[in-house]
Amino acid sequence: MSIRTVAIVGCGIGRSHIVEGYLPHADKFKVVAICDLNEQRMASVGDEFGIERRTTSFAELLADETIDIIDICTPPGIHLEQVVAALAAGKHVVCEKPLTGSLAAVDTIMAAEKAAKGVLMPIFQYRYGDGIQKAKRIIDAGIAGKAYTASVETFWLRKPEYYAVPWRGKWATELGGVLVTHALHLHDMMMHLMGPAARVFGRVATRVNDIEVEDCASASLLMESGAFVSLSCTLGSQEQLSRLRLHFENVTFESSHEPYTPGKDPWKIIAANDDVQAKIDRVISDWQPVAPRFTTQMGQFHAFLSGHGPLPVTTVDARRALELVTAIYQSSDSGAEVPLPVGPDSPKYVDWRARTK
Repeated sequence: MSIRTVAIVGCGIGRSHIVEGYLPHADKFKVVAICDLNEQRMASVGDEFGIERRTTSFAELLADETIDIIDICTPPGIHLEQVVAALAAGKHVVCEKPLTGSLAAVDTIMAAEKAAKGVLMPIFQYRYGDGIQKAKRIIDAGIAGKAYTASVETFWLRKPEYYAVPWRGKWATELGGVLVTHALHLHDMMMHLMGPAARVFGRVATRVNDIEVEDCASASLLMESGAFVSLSCTLGSQEQLSRLRLHFENVTFESSHEPYTPGKDPWKIIAANDDVQAKIDRVISDWQPVAPRFTTQMGQFHAFLSGHGPLPVTTVDARRALELVTAIYQSSDSGAEVPLPVGPDSPKYVDWRARTK
């Protein structure tokens, strides 16, 4: 099994990638370099994990032929240029969410990836954990039946000190608010289990903090399956929780309420009757524990690179999540329902800040 060399760019959330994603797979990955403009933070992370190579130069990492993977954990406003540059340099790329700040930019990245030697894996680590993966297996086995309705709640708390970080809360650098930076995870989880949306009506507002971007949002979705889904998000909840409740013909699923690990057990899996329960028991009878968050996503990434499985998260997944964001912004601005797919004819395709006429 070949060990893939990794350079971490951005030592904030990048530290979590090391702890949860790479250290548990020491036989598969080796973090050989870190990069950050904050040299004090870079030194702290380098000392903690014994990473000797430290640089403030992103270009230096791209020029190093011994580095296989560039893991981008920088502020969202520079993801586009860094992803495109890393792909052009022949690297495999891991990029934190949001992948970028518009559908036009996602399409630019997808075109760059198509022409590149390496692949891009966006981060959606909340897909992993025993709870969501059991639900996924049950749904994929056809046991759940017709999808009826779902509700998705991202009730988190972000106070002014969170936005004291200069790039946060601004369109130019954070690219969006609760829809882009926080609820994106749960909305991806919902579509991972229920499939894509067909029509979207949404509202956004800034009610909690003195920032440019939204910190409250709600939306009503008609899914391609015909199911109805309601989304509700705020950064002003005095009790933080993340919750998905999905109602199917034969099963109701409810996630754990842990705000930052909603994919983990305990999930409620409520069968319609004993026969359905027996089918569920059979399909998960050989269950093996699924480590949450980055641990499983990075493990599956290595399996893909070694030719032993699919890419766990793709640019298509990232585009679908950002298409939903775009539709909610467009609907909130226009007061009208937005059909999907959202393409270049949308006033929000190039820039979410553009006004809808």
